[in-house]
Amino acid sequence: MLNWNCEVKLNVRNDGDVLLDATFEQFRQAAQSVADYGWSDNPANIIDSKSELNDATYDDVREQTDLVANHVQAARSLAAEALDSCKELYFEEDQAISKPTFRGSVIIYDSRTITFNDDHCTLSTIDGRVTAEYVFPEDTSNTPFETYWNSDEWEKSSATLHKRDDTYYLHVNFQQEPETDTSTVENGTVLGVDFNVDGYLAVTSTGAFLGNADFLNHKRDVYERKRSNLQQTGTRSAHLTIQSIGNRFRNWGEDYLHRVALAVVCEARRHDCDAIAIENLKQIRERISNASKFQQWAFKQLQEFVTYKAEDHGILVDDVRPQYTSQRCSHSECGFTHEDNRDGDAFECLKCGKELHADYNAARNIGWRLLQHWLKSGAGRANCQVALKSGTVTGNGEFSPTTSSGSTGSPLTSPRL
Repeated sequence: MLNWNCEVKLNVRNDGDVLLDATFEQFRQAAQSVADYGWSDNPANIIDSKSELNDATYDDVREQTDLVANHVQAARSLAAEALDSCKELYFEEDQAISKPTFRGSVIIYDSRTITFNDDHCTLSTIDGRVTAEYVFPEDTSNTPFETYWNSDEWEKSSATLHKRDDTYYLHVNFQQEPETDTSTVENGTVLGVDFNVDGYLAVTSTGAFLGNADFLNHKRDVYERKRSNLQQTGTRSAHLTIQSIGNRFRNWGEDYLHRVALAVVCEARRHDCDAIAIENLKQIRERISNASKFQQWAFKQLQEFVTYKAEDHGILVDDVRPQYTSQRCSHSECGFTHEDNRDGDAFECLKCGKELHADYNAARNIGWRLLQHWLKSGAGRANCQVALKSGTVTGNGEFSPTTSSGSTGSPLTSPRL
């Protein structure tokens, strides 16, 4: 499932702001009540299970507030995620933590609590529904509104309502089912891509080294240190600042991953690739299980960004099994697999002596493995090939050199700290 978020300003009708403000406050109270129940000064005893929190708090919250059932559940989920983040900070990041405190400026909506119309939406409150008109920019050309809002291919699935400076903003989540079929790729060229949680974020079979995971992780560490210091301050001003720097980091992080994903797709287009091969996310979780939740999130997000950006250009994205892609020699005349072939970022085949950057070798194998999958499945793609820095290679190992080469330089390769 592909996801995209778009913010739109709202104009609330007929004094609906009074009901919305009251709903903001009760939603805050509900989330805070659940967080209070789940919190413990002993981090090991913090309860972050949604089902356990629901069983313990649902009836009380329904009795204490006028929220509809779905808003009660949404507030519980918000509190559970905040409690889970606290445990992650303490046990995985060794950070000081304090009980989550919620501000009355957010309400989470799902398909049962919001109805989207062409020029307005209706929002559930503590007393019926209110109507809010969308306030679009005068010119929506080349904006998310043009791409997603009126598109039949993207569906509005949920939303989060915010209030800033007495103005209401709706963050709408759009979803789309990928429609590209492997049968559309015949006799085409595949770009293999190896994603990582450290070192380079993405390395392609054409020799492009894109993004810097260490830089991304460094920025995250800086944010966490600031957040921890502010939490220890404990003032309302500090909590407001935490929210502000958190939003800035999240926006920066997503933008950085978007740019890396775009660079991957540009590399595919530069080499006239019809498909991009990536590792299966579910099967690779064991490899990245020791990474922080932030690193795992970034890994997954980058794959999702590449998928929908590629499909916007008619490029198929297909996944393969990740096993042994880092241990197998990608030289077309070899293929020897052994765990000692790789030593950190260096790959040297114990059999043929081929030396490559380890991630580049893995990217070549990922592309080759997709061709093997297609050949074994009888998909009729015997003439497909993997794009390399020095040419192309078919699934049968036939290499064709070319005078063109993949780009190894990118402004994303070594971003300045």
